[in-house]
Amino acid sequence: MFYVIGLGLCDEKDITVRGLEAVQKCSRIYLEAYTSILLVDKQKLEEFYGKPIITAYRETVETESDEILHNAKEEDVALLVVGDPFGATTHTDMLLRARELGIPTTVIHNASIMNAVGACGLQLYNFGQTVSLPFYTDSWKPDSWYDRVVENIEKGMHTLVLLDIKVREQSEENMARGRKIYEPPRYMNPVTAVSQILESEVIRAASASSEEPKAHGYLKPESTLAIALSRVGSPDKQRIVCGTLRQLSELAEEDFGEPLFSVVIVGKRLHELEVQYSESWAADKAEWRRVAKEVYGARLDS
Repeated sequence: MFYVIGLGLCDEKDITVRGLEAVQKCSRIYLEAYTSILLVDKQKLEEFYGKPIITAYRETVETESDEILHNAKEEDVALLVVGDPFGATTHTDMLLRARELGIPTTVIHNASIMNAVGACGLQLYNFGQTVSLPFYTDSWKPDSWYDRVVENIEKGMHTLVLLDIKVREQSEENMARGRKIYEPPRYMNPVTAVSQILESEVIRAASASSEEPKAHGYLKPESTLAIALSRVGSPDKQRIVCGTLRQLSELAEEDFGEPLFSVVIVGKRLHELEVQYSESWAADKAEWRRVAKEVYGARLDS
């Protein structure tokens, strides 16, 4: 049997009872370690589960999946993933490969940022498409995510923005020379994310022709509300900060807590209960309420 088991968001204790029972009967256990990370290291998991764990990096999961699936018809093998198993297409691909090989599969679900984002006070059924924001470079600024944000905005929906992480990445030089030397891990923070979002807004405005509706204005810095989330699910390190894009861009990195981070761009379908629940984390509570009322049309008493 090939198990894909969600670990939840925080630490070794977030695994479900069903997931733990499956882990403890597996002969080989892999931890997928590049689409996301837990807040504890592998040793903590091994101590709690009572089993040795093999770290599976990008190359193992994407190009050497046969190693993971080897002999899974005769023995129980597990792939542990942070969050929920279906939070990344990589895990779906692994399940498809197992099916093609005639290996029975079992998926054990868990919490992920896709539902835990509700901790910020926004209602889950008011969210539209989720997007991923990659690190920009001087020569590479992919902004296909922007079109999905616009679609959400036009429907009044909130947008969950997943921020890039770089784990076990090689520099272009080391890659070209075939050297297995890896860069230190990098985790995009909300300051970088908001800066890139506003940069793409300017780029889209400049590239729009006279015949096209101007993209500029969808993400106005002073009147677009956003929420930054850090370490969602942690009992003592979760942090949430709310404000306009401009306000968030002016805060220091340490104001947002520790990685991993996500950002939510707030849509116009904003209920007064969402405003009231989230305002306790606002950088400026009065401004949060003013923009929610005057720009978003939230029905607030004052």
